[in-house]
Amino acid sequence: MTMATKIVLVAALVLSIIIPFGAFLIGERNKGRFKTSLAVNCFFFFGLMLVASIMLFTGDVNAVAATGEAASGSGLGYIGAALSVGLSCIGGGIAVASAASAALGAISEDQSILGKSLIFVGLAEGIALYGLIIAFMILSKI
Repeated sequence: MTMATKIVLVAALVLSIIIPFGAFLIGERNKGRFKTSLAVNCFFFFGLMLVASIMLFTGDVNAVAATGEAASGSGLGYIGAALSVGLSCIGGGIAVASAASAALGAISEDQSILGKSLIFVGLAEGIALYGLIIAFMILSKI
């Protein structure tokens, strides 16, 4: 993909976000404008993302032809590291949401349990750190 193509795709993606909200601000003032603006924005954004990904993966490059041997499994290592970080952060976010809301409710009733509740919230945040440590371990083996 050439540099000009990349610039056109980036500009189109930015415009796919700006144009629907510009139409939202200028258009009629009714209740359905929120949904219409969001639908138009999603249509243009994901449509352009689909076109960009098709253009990205339509090259003539072949890993076997470039190296002369079969491609290594390092790509799967990168995917594994990304999944370990991503999924652990999602799980940590869910855990922190539950623990923090329960801690705030408990603290509002009895302020003496602040330290105990912060420990549980900190333990929930630790889940994301475990995923990050596993990702570093995976990346060090690649």
